[in-house]
Amino acid sequence: MDYKLIRTFVAIPVPEPFFTLQDSLKSKVDPKKGKIRWVRKDQLHLTLKFLGDTTSDSIREVQAALQKIADESSPFNLNIQDTGCFPKVERPRVMWAGIKGDVDKLIQLAEAIQNGLDLLGFPKDRKAYHPHITIGRATYPQKHTPDISHFLRESYKPIPFRIEKVQFISSELFPNGPVYTILSTHFFSNNSV
Repeated sequence: MDYKLIRTFVAIPVPEPFFTLQDSLKSKVDPKKGKIRWVRKDQLHLTLKFLGDTTSDSIREVQAALQKIADESSPFNLNIQDTGCFPKVERPRVMWAGIKGDVDKLIQLAEAIQNGLDLLGFPKDRKAYHPHITIGRATYPQKHTPDISHFLRESYKPIPFRIEKVQFISSELFPNGPVYTILSTHFFSNNSV
């Protein structure tokens, strides 16, 4: 038995045109009016489930569960659209891009993953799933609260986003940010769309 713990999560990679959009959105926030740590391009993703500490022994079980879900899933289409923040504009912690389109299918996929991994000892999330792509984070205390008003007002052409796979990813934390490693990719095999 190997009890080494690694932080893991399940996510969908974002399409490449989103990288250009992130650059544009970043330019809407004045760095002199509050500090935001922007997510690196190689770490942008749409999270489906954060597992947290995962033993090496349970990785294969998680991969088998994800493959079963992928085998029963069909591709669907989303759009990356709009901007927002959590928890509130007056003190934002997370800046994000929104998801539109077949959101019901995305929520069904997230629920299937929650249910499948709950059986393996990864409890379902208590909060309802709110699909978004985190593009920046603010931490406090800091001298100025970031002014994200222009970021929130920014409109852009929706970016088409075809969902055909999920990825199981490990995250190692380092002083200059996390390093992600893709442990496995699970392509949907039911292509009847």
